[in-house]
Amino acid sequence: MPLLRLHFHYPLAGVLAVCAVLQAQSRPLQDAPKQEPAVQGGSSAPRDGSFDQATRLMQQGKNDEALALLEGIAVAEPSRRGVVRQIGMAYYRKSDFVKAAASFKKALEEDPSDNEAIQLMGLSYYLAGRPAEAIAPLEKVQTWYPNANVDAAYILGVCYMQTKDYPSARKAFARMFGVPEDSAAGYLFAARMLLRQDFTPVAEEYAKKAVELDPKLPRAHMLLGELYLYKSRIPEAVEQFQKELELNPGEAAVYYKLADAYSRLQKYEEAEKLLQRSIWLDATSTGPYILMGKVLEKKGETAMAVRALQRALSMDPNNPIPHHLLGQAYRELGKNEEADRELKLSEQLQVKQDAKP
Repeated sequence: MPLLRLHFHYPLAGVLAVCAVLQAQSRPLQDAPKQEPAVQGGSSAPRDGSFDQATRLMQQGKNDEALALLEGIAVAEPSRRGVVRQIGMAYYRKSDFVKAAASFKKALEEDPSDNEAIQLMGLSYYLAGRPAEAIAPLEKVQTWYPNANVDAAYILGVCYMQTKDYPSARKAFARMFGVPEDSAAGYLFAARMLLRQDFTPVAEEYAKKAVELDPKLPRAHMLLGELYLYKSRIPEAVEQFQKELELNPGEAAVYYKLADAYSRLQKYEEAEKLLQRSIWLDATSTGPYILMGKVLEKKGETAMAVRALQRALSMDPNNPIPHHLLGQAYRELGKNEEADRELKLSEQLQVKQDAKP
C-alpha cells in the first residue's frame, strides 16, 4: 500500500456531507420570494389525523410508515393538494432521490411558487446522478438571492463541472466566495474546486490563468505545485513551491509540500530541514510528523523516526499510515512484537477506512 499520498481532492465526500446537512434540515430558503401562508410546511392539504401522523412519523425518521399513510391519502383523494409534496419530502429523507425528484416535480405543477420544492428537486436530481437536470432548479435559487444557500450554490458549481460547463462553474464559485468572476481569485477558487473533483487538466489551466492575472496571488503557486506533485511532475512542483515560499514564507503547508517533493527526489537532508520549519510554524498538523518519520527512517535514524511517528499517532490514533510506518521502524529496531502489533492495527484501520462510503 502507498505509505504517503497527497489527498487534496475529494471526489464526492465533501458534496455528500453538504447534502446530508441539507437533507437533515430540509428548510425553505430564508431569502427566497415570499409564499402565501400554507398548512404543513407549504402544503395546502387540510389538517387531519392521518396527515399529521405522517408528518410526525417523518420527524421520527419513520419514512416508510409515513409514505404508506401519504400514498393511501393520495389514492383516496387524488386531487388533494400538498400530499405529493409530502411524499417527495419522505422520499428525500429516505434517500430515494429519483422518486423524490419526480414527486417534487408534480408538487410544482400544483404550486409553481413552492421555493423549497424547487431547491429540493434540484438537489434530488443531483444526488440521483442527473446533474444536467439539477442545474435549472438550482439556478433559480441563485436568482432569488445569491447568498441564500451557499451549500446549494456549491452543488450547482459541481453540476456545471460534471456537465463540462467549466466557465459557468467558475462563475458559480466566484459568486459563492464573493469575488469578481474574471479575477485571479475567481480562477484560483475554480481551480481548487476542479482539482477536488479530479478535473486536473482544467484545474491546471485555471491555476495558470490565476498566476497570469496576478503572479503574487497567495496560494496560486502552491496549488500548481500540489497539482504537479499529484501528477509526479516533481521538478515543476519544486519550482512552484519555491515561488510560493518567496511570496508566502510564513505558510507551514508550503514547507511540508516542498519537503514531500524533495523526499521523492531522495533529498532527505533538505526534506528534513523543511519539515522542521513546517512543524515550528504549525505543530498541530499530523502530515509533517508522518513525513518526518518516513524521511528519518530513510536516513537510518530509526529511533528518531519512531518518536516522530508516535507524535503523529498521539494526534491522530486512527490513521493507518503512521501505524504502518511505525511497524516498519520497530521491525528495523528488532522489536518484532511491537512491529506485529502496529502492522496489524494499520491493516485493521485501513480495512475500516476503505469500508466507509
